[in-house]
Amino acid sequence: MNIMNKAKVVLLISLSITASGCSSLGVEPWERDLLSKKEMTLTASPIDSALDDHIYFSKEASSGGKGFGGGGCGCN
Repeated sequence: MNIMNKAKVVLLISLSITASGCSSLGVEPWERDLLSKKEMTLTASPIDSALDDHIYFSKEASSGGKGFGGGGCGCN
């Protein structure tokens, strides 16, 4: 086997391994009960979340929309 054939075999094997890695994406139905537990929420403490929201509102003079940059003053 020459170098080109070896390179093709290695490329084919690596592509097949990469493509097979996408076959198990997502949460299976029997795993969803674990994700619905209280300790799996994004905000573990509602009091801390409310305090963070109040501080954010006080600093930015706006409410909601914490997922993007910029502020209520118009500066980005």
